[in-house]
Amino acid sequence: MNRIQSAFQKSKNKKAFIVFLTVGDPDLETTEKAVHAAVEGGADLIELGIPFSDPTAEGPVIMEADKRALDGGTTTDDVFALTKKLRETIDVPMVYMTYANVVYSYGTETFMKKAADAGIDGLILPDVPYEEKEDFDPMATKYGLDLISMIAPTSEDRISMIVKEAKGFVYMVSSLGVTGTRSKITTDIGAMTKLVRAATDIPCAVGFGISTPEQAKKMAGLSDGAIVGSAVVKLLAKYGRDAADPIRDYVKSMADAVHEA
Repeated sequence: MNRIQSAFQKSKNKKAFIVFLTVGDPDLETTEKAVHAAVEGGADLIELGIPFSDPTAEGPVIMEADKRALDGGTTTDDVFALTKKLRETIDVPMVYMTYANVVYSYGTETFMKKAADAGIDGLILPDVPYEEKEDFDPMATKYGLDLISMIAPTSEDRISMIVKEAKGFVYMVSSLGVTGTRSKITTDIGAMTKLVRAATDIPCAVGFGISTPEQAKKMAGLSDGAIVGSAVVKLLAKYGRDAADPIRDYVKSMADAVHEA
């Protein structure tokens, strides 16, 4: 069992709460404080978003966060440096969420090596379908990183094929469309989870649209965990450099709900 999978074993009910943050929004120092606040609040795994100019899977909240980070001058090298600094004091697993072009333009092997050296455990590339993962997976494996597989409500017959080769955890996209909070999640998550568990024993967590403790508890009850991004990023947009305390309180409410699911 690797560090990512062990994150799902920490709580009594073996559920994990995963928090996404865009690195450099509004600046690197605030990201550092926000990550610590999320971990103190009970986050079991941290997704660090590497800012990109064309984040196709993101809704307006995270797109604006990417713009703020890029306008502030955040680079991929800054992300590596901050990750290494965070890893000195943070034990929870951390993964990068970014896009194929960021990895390609940096140089795939160089990117994977630097990510591993910084202490990252895995990588999520939402614009890379299963059929193209061989462009990244062998190099990720070489450096001990899990390339996280994503499945969506439209994956249907492809779910078994995708998750048989999944590593770390399976990222289950709750809804069609881009990231962002939703008042209601109508996808049959239980049915998706059943298909995942028939094909693999690695954990699966639900993301896209979760913002309340009630939603998080429900989704974790139907899977192995819940992922929240836009709701946390909204707190950064609202409070800026003073967001650490609100993030800690919010994450605690969400993590408590997930760990009780």
